[in-house]
Amino acid sequence: MKRAAGLLLALGLLAGCTDDKAAPPPAPEPVPTALPAAATTELGPTGPSTAAACDGIGIAPGQDPQQVIDQHPPGSTFCFSKGLHRISRAIRPTEGSTLAGDPGAVLTGSVALNTWQRDGEYWVVRGALPAAYKLKGKCEDERTNPCQPGEQVFVDGKHLTRVMSRQALEPGTFYGDYAANAVYVADDPAGHQVEMSKTETAIEKSAAKVTVRGLTVERFASRPQGGAVQVGTDWTVEANEVRWNHAVGIMVIEGDRAVVRRNTVAGNGQLGVGQYQSAEGRIVENLITGNNTDGFWIADWESGGIKATRSSGEVSGNDIVANRGIGIWSDIAEYDRRISANRIRDNAADGIRYEISYNGVIEANVVESNGFGTGRGSGPSLWDGGGINVNTSADVKVVGNLVRANRNGISIQSRTRGDGPRGRYVLRDVLVEGNQVVMDQQTASTGVVENKDSPAPGSVVFRRNSYRIGDRAAERFAYKGTQLTWQQWQAAGFDQDSRSS
Repeated sequence: MKRAAGLLLALGLLAGCTDDKAAPPPAPEPVPTALPAAATTELGPTGPSTAAACDGIGIAPGQDPQQVIDQHPPGSTFCFSKGLHRISRAIRPTEGSTLAGDPGAVLTGSVALNTWQRDGEYWVVRGALPAAYKLKGKCEDERTNPCQPGEQVFVDGKHLTRVMSRQALEPGTFYGDYAANAVYVADDPAGHQVEMSKTETAIEKSAAKVTVRGLTVERFASRPQGGAVQVGTDWTVEANEVRWNHAVGIMVIEGDRAVVRRNTVAGNGQLGVGQYQSAEGRIVENLITGNNTDGFWIADWESGGIKATRSSGEVSGNDIVANRGIGIWSDIAEYDRRISANRIRDNAADGIRYEISYNGVIEANVVESNGFGTGRGSGPSLWDGGGINVNTSADVKVVGNLVRANRNGISIQSRTRGDGPRGRYVLRDVLVEGNQVVMDQQTASTGVVENKDSPAPGSVVFRRNSYRIGDRAAERFAYKGTQLTWQQWQAAGFDQDSRSS
């Protein structure tokens, strides 16, 4: 993936950066001028085209993969042949096994819908839906909650939009009536290929040390917070394309030391990649784009690119682009998390959010043009985040990032959030250093916000940063509920050895 257009404009970030009103401290350390390497580095190809050839036990389209797997010892390699493999029950690999694909191997959780009948002004197929089940998930539309059911309809490969009543049907939509077990569409399906995602999960985390490689995994009816591909302990999931599934594309669940690498994760209904209660994981060099197609709450419910909870490890070298939610979100008791060298742009909410967690490093990322599509329950203030948002977390370093043209620049938030496994969630010991922050066009501000019961401490330090703010008389900074000019921001004790232009 090529770097975002316009990033090289930041090469001139420091040009003419002097402060005519206040002399800098004696002999300050030089402010970094180099862009992060991520600004000039291409990710390159991802997905099945990058996978090594498969040499193992063949599984042909139409075979039950589980029967083949169960007939062979743990540690075997299984090669899905080219073609469409309809998966009607989740595959449970054995310890040490490899599930790989020949070029063109596709695992789908969909079923064909071909018994359509005219029903008034609509068309209906009956008997395809599962029994009604308990729903969960927060939707952008919280009145009808259309994001909660998992089954989705596709016509000639195009994802239809769910509506919640027959009366709401219009071209390009479908309605699933679970009580009557009927699926309705407004467009005549004659002559078209119509499919519905039905199987919930493609691959379960049934054993340790599994490799999944070179597969396309699509159209699974994964439930909110559930993954089409589940990842367990010591798994490697690499060079796959995981797309068009209802909830999470790839979900690491209690998967210590798992590696998710060089996948294309695109167009999933809720989230690209999730990580839960998994230590020392590595999510590296993936293309994660266009996720949250099914209307999950953009501002604050696990929608978008990557979300990790109660986990640790590395998220680096990824391209995280145009997701309808947060680019990278570490939330709830994360520890020893490193978010580095990612290219994060055009996501609807924060570029990076580090929330009620501990001991994190956010370093050398390019964070650009995020936060302009947050929708319900969000706005332009620092309380609503920024390119980089540190929310009530301790021992966090935000170092050497390029933060350009986001809704807000860097937002440091102190809230009242209760207790976690490593002590009370508080804002403490946050260092913002050596970043290049461009706020001269659409960006509102950078700064620190606090609520009355959780005042921001003096251990929040901004130093050796570079700002391009255009008019230095503009109030581009915020502290203690007040918008500040550059001079006022420095007078408040921040960025005294930094530069602005």
